[in-house]
Amino acid sequence: MEFITRSSEQTTQLGEKIGELLHGGEVIAFTGDLGAGKTTMTRGISLGMGLGDEVTSPTFALLNIYQGDTLRLCHFDMYRIADSSQLESVSFYDCMDENTVIVIEWSENIADELDDDTIYIDIKRIDDDTREININGGDFFEANIN
Repeated sequence: MEFITRSSEQTTQLGEKIGELLHGGEVIAFTGDLGAGKTTMTRGISLGMGLGDEVTSPTFALLNIYQGDTLRLCHFDMYRIADSSQLESVSFYDCMDENTVIVIEWSENIADELDDDTIYIDIKRIDDDTREININGGDFFEANIN
């Protein structure tokens, strides 16, 4: 599925639609250049999950956790992770449970650790405001995001 957003607000709104469909146990793998909108879309996902909009980039922390009443969001930045052998040290496996949604920025660095049911979201920056967003998340998303 391909979407074009023309503002950060529209990117957030698309993320919110995605977040409303999540129940826990999902892994979302982002790809896209620096400044493409990965954190902006994650903010929307958090809103859709009912966790609020206090999402910040985990660039230096590597992991930010947002906890709700029943769901939590583990937001990883894998930019500094050279390969999957370093995942234990950033608590990646500790976040894998049915009440957690995992969002991964720079997911290409750990591609060999991602399951077949991973939701892939690629964001391309067209200009200062416009983004091309491609989501490969199976039939469930195709039927529910429009």
